Amino acid sequence: MSVPHRIATTARRGAQAGFTLIEIMVVVVIIGVLGALIVPGVLENAEKAKVTAARADVGNIMQALKLYKLDNNRFPTAEQGLMALVQKPTVGTIPPNWRVYIERLPNDPWGNAYQYANPGVKGDVDVFSYGADSQPGGEGNNADVGSWQ
Repeated sequence: MSVPHRIATTARRGAQAGFTLIEIMVVVVIIGVLGALIVPGVLENAEKAKVTAARADVGNIMQALKLYKLDNNRFPTAEQGLMALVQKPTVGTIPPNWRVYIERLPNDPWGNAYQYANPGVKGDVDVFSYGADSQPGGEGNNADVGSWQ
């Protein structure tokens, strides 16, 4: 095979190897349609996962509070708050048998601190997150997530 023949064959292959503008546009439209159908479902699942994570955190904090009460015959006061699970309280009644109950207090999945009420409105004590909107009450993803659920 001669060199000019090889160059001509390569040039023909190169001209046929590209995509047309219409082919590229069709692929972009298909990707856009798939994105429009899939993204809302993924975002909704992400919010449901945050609510589930908040429920798990509240459950873990409540377990730590119950251990605190078993050791010290009372829950931390409202003034001592949830920090009494991490650090020995220095205000109010100092617990006689204090120990570390949680290594660190988590924030809720929306980046806010969990709330603590003693006495609680719905139980002896309440631990809760205000949800996605960081406001009391709400519905759906904005609903409060609490120890009473």
